[in-house]
Amino acid sequence: MKAIRRFTVRTVLPEPLRPLGELAQNLRWSWHPETRELLRSVDPGGWRAAGGDPVRLLGGVPADRLAALARDRRFLRRLGAVSEDLTDYLTNPRWYQSAAADRELPAAIAYFSPEFGITAALPQYSGGLGILAGDHLKAASDLGVPLIGVGLLYRHGYFRQSLSREGWQQEQYPVIDPNEMPLTLVQEADGSAAQVTLALPGGRSLRARIWKAQVGRVPLLLLDSDVEENNQSEREVTDRLYGGGSEHRLLQEMLLGIGGVRAVRAYCRLTGHPEPEVFHTNEGHAGFLGLERIRELSASGGLDFDAALEAVRAGTVFTTHTPVPAGIDRFDRELIGRHFGDGGELPGVDVDRVLELGRESYPGGDPQVFNMAVMGLRLAQRANGVSTLHGSVSREMFAGLWPGFDPEEVPIGSITNGVHAPTWVAPEVLRLGAEQVGDRRTEDALTIGGANRWEAVDDIPDTAIWELRRTLREQLIEEVRTRLRASWRQRGAGELELGWTDQVLDPDVLTIGFARRVPSYKRLTLMLRDTERLTRLLLHPERPVQIVVAGKAHPADDGGKRLIQELVKFADDAKVRHRIVFLPDYGMGMARHLYPGCDVWLNNPLRPLEACGTSGMKAALNGGLNLSVLDGWWDEWFDGNNGWAIPTADGTLGSDPDRRDDIEAAALYDLIENKVAPRFYDVDGAGLPRRWIEMVRHTLATLGPKVLAGRMVRDYVERFYAPAAQAHRTVTPDAAAELAGWKARVRGQWPRVAVDHVEAGSLDGTAELGSSLGLRVRVNLGDLAPADVDVQVVAGRVDDSDRIADPQITSLKPAERPDLDGRWLFEGPLALDRTGPFGYTVRVLPAHRLLASPAELGLIAAPAETQGMTAGVLR
Repeated sequence: MKAIRRFTVRTVLPEPLRPLGELAQNLRWSWHPETRELLRSVDPGGWRAAGGDPVRLLGGVPADRLAALARDRRFLRRLGAVSEDLTDYLTNPRWYQSAAADRELPAAIAYFSPEFGITAALPQYSGGLGILAGDHLKAASDLGVPLIGVGLLYRHGYFRQSLSREGWQQEQYPVIDPNEMPLTLVQEADGSAAQVTLALPGGRSLRARIWKAQVGRVPLLLLDSDVEENNQSEREVTDRLYGGGSEHRLLQEMLLGIGGVRAVRAYCRLTGHPEPEVFHTNEGHAGFLGLERIRELSASGGLDFDAALEAVRAGTVFTTHTPVPAGIDRFDRELIGRHFGDGGELPGVDVDRVLELGRESYPGGDPQVFNMAVMGLRLAQRANGVSTLHGSVSREMFAGLWPGFDPEEVPIGSITNGVHAPTWVAPEVLRLGAEQVGDRRTEDALTIGGANRWEAVDDIPDTAIWELRRTLREQLIEEVRTRLRASWRQRGAGELELGWTDQVLDPDVLTIGFARRVPSYKRLTLMLRDTERLTRLLLHPERPVQIVVAGKAHPADDGGKRLIQELVKFADDAKVRHRIVFLPDYGMGMARHLYPGCDVWLNNPLRPLEACGTSGMKAALNGGLNLSVLDGWWDEWFDGNNGWAIPTADGTLGSDPDRRDDIEAAALYDLIENKVAPRFYDVDGAGLPRRWIEMVRHTLATLGPKVLAGRMVRDYVERFYAPAAQAHRTVTPDAAAELAGWKARVRGQWPRVAVDHVEAGSLDGTAELGSSLGLRVRVNLGDLAPADVDVQVVAGRVDDSDRIADPQITSLKPAERPDLDGRWLFEGPLALDRTGPFGYTVRVLPAHRLLASPAELGLIAAPAETQGMTAGVLR
């Protein structure tokens, strides 16, 4: 019989063991080895049975074991030391507090994401976006950044993956009980559960409780709609991550954005936590948070929509992770209008203004859809991509929002992602680092960062590095054999059929790893393009290769499932199954063995569709070498000595997908056969592959400091959070109203702004480096004043089509009152600072002290090309 109600009865710990409960509830244990080891020692067998989840562990420890531990002085001393260490970690100043002594930093930042990958014990993630968000929170905690995380609590999380006998992906959605997880319910002063409520069409309501996961110093608030006050359809809003249809997804994103802001307000009210000055939305899913803040300002501050919008934009940061339009959430305008119109959410906010924020009002856009990324960009004064290349791709992709500007000037920056080293670095690697420089310096290097190079790596002996790599490879192989046997049992194989799994993989063979979500652009099966050649590589008599593959396809993506089935079918072949394996149910638990244990990490997406791709970073931190297409982070940090770059079939070849895949697969095989494997097996008389070891050392020393999440979060603090907080403080209600009025006036007058005449002084001979040219520009400003604009000369080398490359921009100054025709004169010198073909043009941009970028309004005036004044060319 099935229970009609489920709840969890928690263990009552003896008084001397009470700190165990605090240690289990703070997720710092997921990246702090000493805490994990202490918790494991409570009951090693129970720890394994609980999958390394201390809350489940403590719920099942026998009473006599707890009583024995309560009398064990040695255990209690260890418990006291670890508990004291946690208190020290939570209370003492860290990097952020030191940095705040020198400059004004935000009192708090709210960080919104649809998923968070903190630990396998809290399965609220599907892939890279969630893992990145989890690493962001952990690094913020290590640095002392006052972050509040905001997400949803999915009662089924993301699916568990298994395989049928035929290798077809199958999904299971286990029920998650928050009471069995490291979560606490946020409560009102009277002990009742704190709730947020959203209004839905037809007089319905969507209510959600707020659970808190404590991630070191960072609270993570997770909204849960599975409450008795909701109707069944509303209870299911937070049922699955990325599940359901369009309206279901919209309700999730409304709850995340609007409900998330209300949850933050409730949490700060109840705990005294400082109110956030900066709101950071990780991808467009949480974009509605800006609308809720507009509603707040309109209701409490009396601001109209435009003024509230300016106040909200000043303190908002938007990060896009999507390199293709198809990856962005887009909703039907009628659906949005229904949920934000009369009787819906955001009372008092004009629904037409809401719809305009998400409208694709640019060439090629669809005006009938509501684009979440477009809204996110319009609601944020600062935006970024997640690698240098992705920033460039994003500027191209969203250039239509800033018409008239070259993509290089579109106000979307780049902060390259990083990974949380204490989470992803194997304990054996940490110990080796500690032996070199000590525990404290190792911890600081991995969390705070700041160094350009880890010099201490140079002093590690070759033998130590090679022994470490073999140890990690052996551990991976043991894990692979266990998981492979379990997978085959799930597929229906009997125990007597599986003796061969004990011989799968070899600890002395070059091991390549590939683990990803399985959308088509990541090309899971590129390695199968020529199966005969792959087989020869796997079975090479002197230089064999072995490959470990894992990945999940979205439940609705049958194409991705077919790719998995194709790879599984190949890996099932008795001829090669000891050299290539597919492991189902890829997640954080598996990943912590995969990244350290693989010698080479393979990544072969379609360039430039990988926004960043942090898995290779995790491998690098463990001494793995990357074999990757020059995409995402690898495009900027590959240096020729830290791995290999897979050539891409660009140009005309790239327009034929099959031809492109053939060429790139052949390049991959060539690299493995002629570069990678020979380097790995090239050993000296002592049995050491010295050149391989040197590449490992170089990777650790040079890539290590770059790929840290600590570096990433410090970049966000210095380049985005601090300026956003300053803007938030500066754009007071009065300043917001003034700025909104100024923008309306500028937009109204801009059709009258024109460059009427450009006059250049004589050069007195040949144009020579170091000389200058006097410019006089007459501009019609309509009813605007010179202070409302910036008249610029844009100069630099020109190509054969007179396009200016790497331009130098100089502002011209107004010289006198307007002439009889109302035109203003601007003038100034043009420095000839480069040799070769040189050109210039002039343009007019809006200018205001509160703009974060001159392109912010998307307005520009330049000489008409038909007048021959687009560029002056000096040769």
